[in-house]
Amino acid sequence: MSVTIDIAGLPAERITFAPSPLAELCMALHALSQPAHHPALTSWTTATTASLDPCLADRLLEGEFMWRSSFSDIFMAFAGIAGGTGVPAGTLAEELDVLDRLDDEQFVMAALEHCWLRLYNEGGGPSPLTNPAARAKALEVAAARGPHQLEFSVRLLDDTAGVRVWMRRLLEDCDEAFFAETWKRVEPGQSADTRHKAELLRRKGLPAALREVSSALSVDEGLTTITVDKMVHGTATATDPRIGSGLVFVPTNFGWPHLLVVHAPRWRPVVHYPLGTPEPVSAPGSVELLQRRMEALAHPMRMLLCRSLARAPYTTSELATVYGITAPEVSRHLAVLKKAGLMHTRRQGRYAQHQLDLGAVARIGSDFIEGVLR
Repeated sequence: MSVTIDIAGLPAERITFAPSPLAELCMALHALSQPAHHPALTSWTTATTASLDPCLADRLLEGEFMWRSSFSDIFMAFAGIAGGTGVPAGTLAEELDVLDRLDDEQFVMAALEHCWLRLYNEGGGPSPLTNPAARAKALEVAAARGPHQLEFSVRLLDDTAGVRVWMRRLLEDCDEAFFAETWKRVEPGQSADTRHKAELLRRKGLPAALREVSSALSVDEGLTTITVDKMVHGTATATDPRIGSGLVFVPTNFGWPHLLVVHAPRWRPVVHYPLGTPEPVSAPGSVELLQRRMEALAHPMRMLLCRSLARAPYTTSELATVYGITAPEVSRHLAVLKKAGLMHTRRQGRYAQHQLDLGAVARIGSDFIEGVLR
């Protein structure tokens, strides 16, 4: 499985390395919502969470599905503006201005990416803004995530303009509360990294630059296709005349082990790559337990389920919707994972939510964790 980016005919000057404050804010919000994914950030997430105003913390919960289990493309708005520069702006305020330029259709589809993922990435299907059946389907999937997600999705579809104002104010308040100081600290290192990689691209070529970005990236001998090793299938083109040519690489201090690729139709492709790699976590276990866990993970569908379960809690019905299989099939796969001690289940109201036990998986090896979270 992989995401491929068509770069045939793309001029070298249209391959850019640049920091993005809005993209980094997305990753910071993700780290706050999923601290178990980012043990190296424990000090920052603990201190920041403790200092958050309760009202701001509650507001973040309303839209957290845009950065908790998936990463909405609205945080890469610069890639979705037809005829725009195709590169991030220098400040968060400027990037929020670019976000305001997305039309309502783009904004809503990107915000609902978590429940419209397949059609969104394939660029097909009717809009939930105008099609009653599409709206009903989007709300059905949102309801499976819980009452907050459903309430927010209804607001988004019924009052798109109001939600956009709410969203901008939320991100501005995050900037004032904690992100401005954080960005001031990490931006110099990101700028230095992008300058280094841009110079490497100029002097030694694309293969050398990609190797420094991530071992998960490669390019063919003809320099026509970049392949990103991920547990998803996807394609993108960096030369779509409808949006404009370009490929952007954006660094993140908060992203490891996630390696993200924007590959939605009519969006320029973006690779969001982590800086630095913590030491892997590992611990010995019995041969019998390891064998049981590896057998549980050998099934390709269970590997796909793990990709979702590693990111956030999911219900059985939601997993069935995402992967196009029946709820009983999902239940059988989850039972195998649970018997192997690789996941846990908790009740939230009338929902039973399942999530991968990252601590248990870590004992199998850091390669697996990086693979499912990439």
